[in-house]
Amino acid sequence: MNRSIIVLDTTLRDGEQVPGAKMNVSQKVEFAQQLKRLNVDIIEAGFPASSHGDFQAVQEIARKVGDSVSVTALARAVKSDIDAVFESIRDAEDPFIHIVLGTSDIHVEKKFNRSQDAVLQMGVEAVKYAKTLLPNVQYSTEDASRSDFEYLWKTIEAVVKAGATMINVPDTVGYAVPEEFGDLIRRINDRLKNLNDNVILSVHCHNDLGLATANTLSAIKNGAEKIECTINGLGERAGNTSLEEVVMSLKVRENYYQCRTNIHTQELLKTSRLLTYLTGLDVQVNKAITGENAFAHSSGIHQDGLLKDKQVYEIMSPEEVGVEKMELILTARSGRHAFKNAVEKLGFATDDANEFEHLFEKFLALADAKKEVYDHDLFYLVTGHRSQAQTDHSLFELISYEVVTNEQKPTAAIVLKRGNKLLEGSAVGIGPIDALYTVLKTLTQLDVTLNSYKINSISRGKEAIGRVNIQMEYQGKPYFGRAMDTDIMKASALAFLNGLNAVLLDKVKVNSDK
Repeated sequence: MNRSIIVLDTTLRDGEQVPGAKMNVSQKVEFAQQLKRLNVDIIEAGFPASSHGDFQAVQEIARKVGDSVSVTALARAVKSDIDAVFESIRDAEDPFIHIVLGTSDIHVEKKFNRSQDAVLQMGVEAVKYAKTLLPNVQYSTEDASRSDFEYLWKTIEAVVKAGATMINVPDTVGYAVPEEFGDLIRRINDRLKNLNDNVILSVHCHNDLGLATANTLSAIKNGAEKIECTINGLGERAGNTSLEEVVMSLKVRENYYQCRTNIHTQELLKTSRLLTYLTGLDVQVNKAITGENAFAHSSGIHQDGLLKDKQVYEIMSPEEVGVEKMELILTARSGRHAFKNAVEKLGFATDDANEFEHLFEKFLALADAKKEVYDHDLFYLVTGHRSQAQTDHSLFELISYEVVTNEQKPTAAIVLKRGNKLLEGSAVGIGPIDALYTVLKTLTQLDVTLNSYKINSISRGKEAIGRVNIQMEYQGKPYFGRAMDTDIMKASALAFLNGLNAVLLDKVKVNSDK
């Protein structure tokens, strides 16, 4: 029978310690509500003794989401911190107090400037006091991976006898390696089960050497029952264990780990994107599970294999983590199979082998020039090549644009072409992008809702290329647009237009299927 692993999310405590990741009370509550939808077992809501604002945020989270999610907060081994935690989380249905105190020589000698016995006694007294307030208390042995094992165990044994119901073993500075950390957890687990088999063994790993996920999985394999993670791996320095990576590792390799979690994995991408929106901290494009390219394929060899069977290059379906579908990005590296598939999806026949080869050569030339090729590019490539278009439908083409930005009336003027018809218009918006997208919606007469807009620089220097990605919704269905250009306004316009053209192409396909 598979073990159930308890998942504690500490994004709102450890994750928020990242410079620039600060959220206000309402933002923290909003994120906690999404963590509730994700179905985490425990939310570590903050460090209430640090400020009145953090106390208030923890208190609001306990009141708003603590009806079905266990809520905790961090305290140092001092009475005032423990009181602050208790007062802030007491309204939750299942609260517990989390106490942290160092056990490594460098923490004991340099940080506290006390003897090992004195520091151990501090921990014992803190646990005893916390037990008078709440029945469940977690004790974290900070910097456990650099601690002398016998002193570490002596501390664990003492605080368990004092009433600790959870023991958390942190790799605080990301020093451990998987084999070593797994062995440490195995040794502690063996002794802990003999001491009190009701005590939960937990781990909290940092990513300074890029091993946080590997160390956490090794700990699970060696008996850990609870893991502490953050969304997107957010956290001090190089970050914490990424929740989505561990959860999906356990799901994909369930036969190996013999473990599962209660996480609703379809909410993973939504949670990641909400965190990015609230903090303004982007996820690297090749980040596992939640990165923009996590399910995108541009290699011709990969695209060919995926089109034959998704399992050739995908070990999990995008839908499992909340991604709409896998994405084949057409580039100069894309092979004939991917190009053929993309052309046929637009409704064009590819039976003529000679014509197809001519088209493929033109595609490669276009891909070399543009780097990435989109559906509307293929549409004009095919229709321009053939003497007669094999469809009565035309897409929108950007002919010219002008954007004026100021504090009073940001304005955009656009000229589009559809078939032989020119469409011109202008609009005023609350900002330049709003003005640009308003006039595009008006000219195309497609009432779409913009769900996300993201722009990144993908090259260096004063002529940097801006890449824009947007997600829009039309009649309840999502569509995506991407574009690159040295002019970010043009890239923004083209990305939105690509999304609008995707809507048109979908409508054409639906009508042709009837």
